Amino acid sequence: MSYPRLFGTDGVRGIVNEFLTPENVLRLTLAIASYFSPGSRIIVGRDARAGNNFITHIVIGALLASGIKVYYAGLTPTPALQYYIKSVGGFDAGIMITASHNPPQYSGIKVIASDGVELHREGEREIERIYYEARFRRVPWNQLSADYVRVDDVNEHYVKGVVSLVDAERIRSKGFKVILDGANNVPSLTSPKILKYLGVKLITLNTELSHIPNREPEPTPENLIDTVNTVKSLGADLAVAHDGDGDRAIFVDDKGRVLSGDRTAILLCKHIIEYRGDKGPRRVVTAVSSSMLVEEILSKYGIEVIWTKVGSITIARTMMKLGAIAGFEENGGFMYPPHQYVRDGGMAAALMLEYLSYTGKKLSELIDELPSRYIVKTKVPIKSRDEALKVINKLKEVYSKSRIIDIDGIKIVERDYWILVRPSGTEPILRVFVEAVDELSANNILNSVLNLIREVLKR
Repeated sequence: MSYPRLFGTDGVRGIVNEFLTPENVLRLTLAIASYFSPGSRIIVGRDARAGNNFITHIVIGALLASGIKVYYAGLTPTPALQYYIKSVGGFDAGIMITASHNPPQYSGIKVIASDGVELHREGEREIERIYYEARFRRVPWNQLSADYVRVDDVNEHYVKGVVSLVDAERIRSKGFKVILDGANNVPSLTSPKILKYLGVKLITLNTELSHIPNREPEPTPENLIDTVNTVKSLGADLAVAHDGDGDRAIFVDDKGRVLSGDRTAILLCKHIIEYRGDKGPRRVVTAVSSSMLVEEILSKYGIEVIWTKVGSITIARTMMKLGAIAGFEENGGFMYPPHQYVRDGGMAAALMLEYLSYTGKKLSELIDELPSRYIVKTKVPIKSRDEALKVINKLKEVYSKSRIIDIDGIKIVERDYWILVRPSGTEPILRVFVEAVDELSANNILNSVLNLIREVLKR
């Protein structure tokens, strides 16, 4: 029997006290607990979002009631909890209470497997079946744990893990001036420590924990105006801006330009090949939403690009299966396997500073060495997945002579531009991306695609 999806691209998310009510949190946690065996060891962490205090208490209580041995990490970034699970070992799973980049009224629950990577899709679907069928496990009173165990070293363990992988002395010698925007959330507990260990001149923004942040948690150009102005006014070398749970890092260069995650990922991949000398297979894994510049640039270094569906779980699991020097998304998520197979904003920041220390160039100079492209994005409401399929089939027909990547919606690749149209995994919309050599071309192509979509949908 098929059930409605609870898990989106990365975890279960919803507005606190609308979808994420105490009742739904309890039911979901009981389903998660029932998926794992009695006596399993599960570590729980959370960010500073509104509602996470009551959500955490319900999660811990439901796990204990199901015969789970519970460990509580407190306030911690998602990659810190994942790194602890992966490197310390002995845990069967983790639960991170966060909505990552979503607006402040949202929270969510991520299930992390024993390897530190988000649980595979098959596990998510089994948890959904348990949830809808209410097949919750109960254990006798004498099999209950007395209490949860507090774990206090997760953040420090993570900070040391990041710093140990880069040449800290080289970075310290450069005297970089860095702005850190912590999104008023848990990356503010770890990234300042990482940067101080690396000897930068640190200026912090939005590093006080608050469930009402000074900016929206997603680090987009429109949300980083203060960060950009601070870089310009203080003459900083760069800024690092995180999302709410710290698994993304968006960089602002010394000219105050907010850089897309796929551009900075290209630089980090070049660094891995040119200076770090990693011995992994010359392969990267990225989602179809990333720029075709990834292929254009990295192929010159003999690097194969594997395209996947959007979603960090898919990228991570593909990397683990095939081997790769890195995985990434255009939203600022970067995965470095020698550290861990998950998005990690703190690790990305350390690697970028190390790259700058080797090149002796400004971040703006390194970005300007890449070919210029202009990207536009929009979304189109749809009523059903059938409508999305009709649009995709029409685009395949119209662009039948183009290179097509159809693993997630449809990506149409031409010499001077590319188009991506894909249904959202969490909303009733089509996401539309166009990248071209200049703004005029990008907007003209976008208008042409939108006209075609309206024609198919008869709107």
